[in-house]
Amino acid sequence: MRILFVHQNFPGQFKHLAPELVKRGHHVVATSMRRDSPKIWNGLQVVRYQAARSSTKDIHPWVTDIETKVIRGEGFFRLALKLREQGFEPDLVIAHPGWGETLFVKDVWPRAKLAIYCEFFYRSHGADSNFDPEFPLTDPGDSCRIRLKNVNNILHFDLADAAISPTHWQASTFPEPFRSKIRVIHDGVDTAHLNPDPEARVTLTREPAPGSAADAARNVTLSRQDEVLTFVNRNLEPYRGFHTFMRMLPDLLAARPGLQVVVVGGDGVSYGSSPKGGGTWKAVMLREMGHRISPADWDRVHFAGKVPYPDFVRLLQVSTVHLYLTYPFVLSWSLIEAMSCACAIVASDTPPLLEAIEDDVTGRLVDFFDTSRMLGAVIELLDDPGARRRLGEEARKRALSSYDLRTRCLPAQVEWVEELLKPDH
Repeated sequence: MRILFVHQNFPGQFKHLAPELVKRGHHVVATSMRRDSPKIWNGLQVVRYQAARSSTKDIHPWVTDIETKVIRGEGFFRLALKLREQGFEPDLVIAHPGWGETLFVKDVWPRAKLAIYCEFFYRSHGADSNFDPEFPLTDPGDSCRIRLKNVNNILHFDLADAAISPTHWQASTFPEPFRSKIRVIHDGVDTAHLNPDPEARVTLTREPAPGSAADAARNVTLSRQDEVLTFVNRNLEPYRGFHTFMRMLPDLLAARPGLQVVVVGGDGVSYGSSPKGGGTWKAVMLREMGHRISPADWDRVHFAGKVPYPDFVRLLQVSTVHLYLTYPFVLSWSLIEAMSCACAIVASDTPPLLEAIEDDVTGRLVDFFDTSRMLGAVIELLDDPGARRRLGEEARKRALSSYDLRTRCLPAQVEWVEELLKPDH
């Protein structure tokens, strides 16, 4: 059968499913906006597309989001017309619709089935927006803007024949009757590769600490013999609790003179807004908290930036305690990867985590904003190797039973696709 994957940053969430369908004999094509996309990837053809224009200057702020999605939708539409002219007619289109590319897919291929990846449905209350009192929505019109952010989602409800979502909570953000179309199947993690390793060692290049006498980056090597706290974000920002973590850090360093703290993440913004006045959230928090940490203690804090994936895995393997925080939003792969590596996890008591982290079973849950309780939970685990071992073992068991790529998630995704390819579905 002919299958088309659509993702502006392909492969994204389809990095395992697309190659598996190639192995099963399907004719698979993918589209991407990435300039570095190879023409052939894991046995499938990748076709690039681009937007024909940029966003309109001074457009009404409430419709900025849908305009950008229409622009990308048009870019994909023009590419789809060319593919149709070349004789390509997909039986099934599998897409992450979050950027609008598939808004017009059935105008080109009306008989093709469309299956979409449902990551998140925006809400002005009860999810990420207005969750953090430090960053409230101050304009009454923000609720209107957020409502219009869902126009792309709502238009896809009429187009999609089926949908998939990685967690039950993320699926629950979508309204009925469309919610009933969503199959909950996690993307999956490779638990055979992401496993505990008592011999693991990792060498990271760290930047000079604020106030340090060092004037250049230097390396630090860590192993299971070190006491290590890990904190991982794609980008260091409030959505993933970076500000809460930083406010706990001075007291943690003072209480644990031998602790090494490794912070992984870039300086950009993945989900929320940039700081008022510009700059990075790391710079904001260093200005706020830096004076409370001595140069000697800063030398035990390692801002590693974005690290290669093998280093990330080894970092989880040497972690003594792993801290994961998030707004009520999309659940990070890194949490499940930490569970697979049998990390002892302290995590925020927020809805996305609750189907993965059961308090005092697969980790310890703490209030997202309660730095005192968070500090206590981290120190308690650092002091208790038996509890760390028990929580880590249970976390790995949960990863194996619910999130294993090869035995659970990928077979379920393939079954979902095969059902959609049946003529009578």
